[in-house]
Amino acid sequence: MHDTEDDQQHAGGTLAAVVRVFLDHCRHGRGLSEQTVRAYRADLEDLVAFAAERQVLTAAGLTLEVLRDWLWAATERGLARSTIARRSASVRAFTRWASETGVLAVDPGVRLRAPKGAAHLPRVVAQDQVRSMLDGLAVRAAGDDPAALRDRAVVELLYAAGIRVSELVGLDLGDVDRSRLTVRVLGKGGKERVVPFGVPAHDALEAWLDRGRPALAAAVAAGGPADNGAVAAARPAGAALFLGDRGARLGTRSAYRIVARLLEALPGEGPSGPHTFRHTAATHLLDGGADLRAVQELLGHASLGTTQIYTHVSSARLREVYRTAHPRA
Repeated sequence: MHDTEDDQQHAGGTLAAVVRVFLDHCRHGRGLSEQTVRAYRADLEDLVAFAAERQVLTAAGLTLEVLRDWLWAATERGLARSTIARRSASVRAFTRWASETGVLAVDPGVRLRAPKGAAHLPRVVAQDQVRSMLDGLAVRAAGDDPAALRDRAVVELLYAAGIRVSELVGLDLGDVDRSRLTVRVLGKGGKERVVPFGVPAHDALEAWLDRGRPALAAAVAAGGPADNGAVAAARPAGAALFLGDRGARLGTRSAYRIVARLLEALPGEGPSGPHTFRHTAATHLLDGGADLRAVQELLGHASLGTTQIYTHVSSARLREVYRTAHPRA
């Protein structure tokens, strides 16, 4: 189903139905990631429930006052500023689409404002900690345990290429050029890019593909159930680069657990998911003298401003080193 006049007619003007059409448009018409669509759905379903409590059952009943009350209620419940800012962005995307398609005569969200999320710098793992972690994974993988071989290859590639976890689990065997040390990933908005990786990641991938993957792939013939994660379900396991413990394509949640177990054992505050390695790779590249635009291309950022957060991370680390090391700091 796509965003057509028939879709809007079937929506019948009810807010819940129009939201469903919008989500379908985001998934199929705009090609947004499943993670983004899930976030939109959660926010807008909360809005639908809030509006229903106030007898607002149609899209036409949405006003700026209703939207402001919805955000205010979220504030009163103690939701984080970043969550409220995300909800504001979700509803503005929805009302903008609704006004552009004629579902709404005017866009009530255009004047909606929400507090900006707190400016937290991303977590970055120190280079010696990364080295120690990867050395430990190499020791574990020396015993040819398939899961250990996979976990090492997963972490090496996340750090070496700075790719998103959704890009990692979506990789197929044909996406890796083992001779040129590059991997072809499908990023946000369906944009494809080719990313290089280093010799250590190459060695980990070789070991996984030669000794680890065949052992886990054998589980497919036995009818093993699919691994968890919506991204994993979108592409067949037979072509998958990384497999879960039951032989199906590795899912996002499983990849998260692999990384979280490693990061939780390290000192430092902040998230313990795969994105930490993306942050870490970008920061280490800039610390090593990489050009900001080259890092932008590597990460697949549409805006240079998104990449610039890592210059702030590097500056913050430099100030900390200065304060602890300079005699007149």
